[in-house]
Amino acid sequence: MPVENASTQDLIARRNRLLGPAYRLFYEQPVQIVRGDGVWLYDQAGDRYLDAYNNVACVGHCHPRVVEAIARQAAELNTHTRYLHESILDYAERLLASFPAEIGHVMFTCTGSEANDLALRVARTCTGGTGVIVTRTAYHGVTGALAELSPSLGLPEPTAAHVRLVPAPQSAGDATGEIFSGHVRAAFDDMKRSGIRPAALLVDTIFSSDGVFADPPSFLAPAVEATHAAGALFIADEVQPGFGRCGHGLWGFARHGVIPDMVTMGKPMGNGHPVAAMAARPALLREFGARSRYFNTFGGNPVSAAAATTVLDIIQQEGLVENARRTGAYLREKLDALRSRHDLVAEVRGAGLFLGVELRRNGAPAGKEAAELVNALRARHVLISAAGPGANVLKIRPPLVFGTEHADLLVDTLNQALLQISPA
Repeated sequence: MPVENASTQDLIARRNRLLGPAYRLFYEQPVQIVRGDGVWLYDQAGDRYLDAYNNVACVGHCHPRVVEAIARQAAELNTHTRYLHESILDYAERLLASFPAEIGHVMFTCTGSEANDLALRVARTCTGGTGVIVTRTAYHGVTGALAELSPSLGLPEPTAAHVRLVPAPQSAGDATGEIFSGHVRAAFDDMKRSGIRPAALLVDTIFSSDGVFADPPSFLAPAVEATHAAGALFIADEVQPGFGRCGHGLWGFARHGVIPDMVTMGKPMGNGHPVAAMAARPALLREFGARSRYFNTFGGNPVSAAAATTVLDIIQQEGLVENARRTGAYLREKLDALRSRHDLVAEVRGAGLFLGVELRRNGAPAGKEAAELVNALRARHVLISAAGPGANVLKIRPPLVFGTEHADLLVDTLNQALLQISPA
């Protein structure tokens, strides 16, 4: 792996020695990040990088209000939810108010993986089934149960009898919803023929790892109807599209006019502090609670509640949902303009500040070129990644404080990198 200098090489060697081979680093020349501020990350030399990828720090890296809230609460109390504490209840009320009225309870975890794992437990308890449908390049988490539901991890294709993979919804205009729901119905039918009782359809509502598919709005509705007709539950994984990223309210599922049975959330919830949750229809948790119990030592602790509450405050008070809509539309228009200049750019997709730029060479997925572009941008101090089954979709997912000036820098730099790898 190419490296920039001896100290970077030494750090990589030390990391490999201590952490082992299962971890992965971004970029051919890994970046040593030592500081963050808003949309910027800084390396050990003090050079700054435009962060167009990390949705975790959704209100900006090291937002001073989040930092202060965490420090203040940590100096006062941090314990678990088996003691009474008002802060988690105050936050739960505010969070639940952002959902449709049918979603009435929330349970707290530390990570999105834990939230999805809990949602699976609830689905299987309440339906009596085990069968789960996910998309072919999905990512839903790293627990044992979720790794087999996360093909994007690059593991062998799931072989568990209860797992069914369906193609991600492709851009097919008004037919998108019916095509996708047809795959879902067929997968549930196949489960039943195999003697497997359906439990859930689990999807990330912007299909992040599948290559970012957002349009037309409402295309998810027929698949949700097919799920309920099969006796299964719909779990909306909002870990990546949630908290205003799609520029239409706080949740990605809202664009589709559907009401999930359960909603999972994580990453951006605490702006980097590990807090996550699963929200659900009360009838489901009433049944689950009658048969089971759930406890998470750190899930919903007072420091997590302080961080998460402050993130909600900032999103609302700084108008970040509207910023995602406005800046996202501006960025998409600028990216679309690149299509007329570069044959490699086949399609621009997404919603708000979650965009995918699909690259194709002679009609085939251009995964090699996408990797070259990601690394060429990194060399120019702009950070993005790639996704999709062919790893040929540039994945752009910056902090919600990303402005039009940052969009200009991103697109101008991308244009330079495109000229480098694919001269006009």
